Amino acid sequence: MNGVFYTATFGVRYHEVDQQGWVRLPVVLAWLQEASITHAACLGVAAANMEEQQLTWVLSRLGLELLRYPRSGDQVALETWPVNREGMFSIRDYRLTDGDGALIGRATSSWALLNLQTRRPVRIADHLPPYPLHPVRALDDPFAPLPRLEGCTTGLELPVLRADLDSNRHVNNTVYAAWGLEAVPGTIADHLLPNRLEIAFRAEALYGDTIRSCCAPLPDAPHTLLHRIERAADGRELCRLRTTWRPL
Repeated sequence: MNGVFYTATFGVRYHEVDQQGWVRLPVVLAWLQEASITHAACLGVAAANMEEQQLTWVLSRLGLELLRYPRSGDQVALETWPVNREGMFSIRDYRLTDGDGALIGRATSSWALLNLQTRRPVRIADHLPPYPLHPVRALDDPFAPLPRLEGCTTGLELPVLRADLDSNRHVNNTVYAAWGLEAVPGTIADHLLPNRLEIAFRAEALYGDTIRSCCAPLPDAPHTLLHRIERAADGRELCRLRTTWRPL
């Protein structure tokens, strides 16, 4: 298979839902990741295809909008395609539909091609063969810089566990979102759902680190939160997030 589109189907399992019965947001991010990896393999540009070149894909930015949350037992179809490849980055987008084919979510992502020896991005055209593109965005996001959170309303510290690591021995990108959501105060998390998520990855957390996750609402938009995830030992900023919440 080498088509520009790839579709995967996921069933929402009981252990993937929250106290209200809605699928947890990191689970949706895991679906996006799984579909991305599988489609990249179909196109011949997965990390496994680039081992000899010491190259891999790393997620740089992600934007997700959920129009409706699935519940336990629901089936979700996830369609993904590469939008473009320019310089060191490739954009990949996604559409999520329910069992009746109705749109329930959409997402966009930017991936960098990373040299594992230098830990720096490299030009895609210099290292990878062409692959088919579909230049239509599912979610119109220019990936403008996310603002840095300077003050912290709520926060907590968490250790980086072995369970947070993926096969590359890196903290999986879905974990950063989970860390960000963990700092949300109960006045929001217990009564609202995050229907928009934006993430900008800035540095790696390593096994054995302790991270600090904090957040605060925007002064003029109390249901929009800015998040900062940093290394507790030195304050190194690892990730920025912005979440928007709506009633259950």
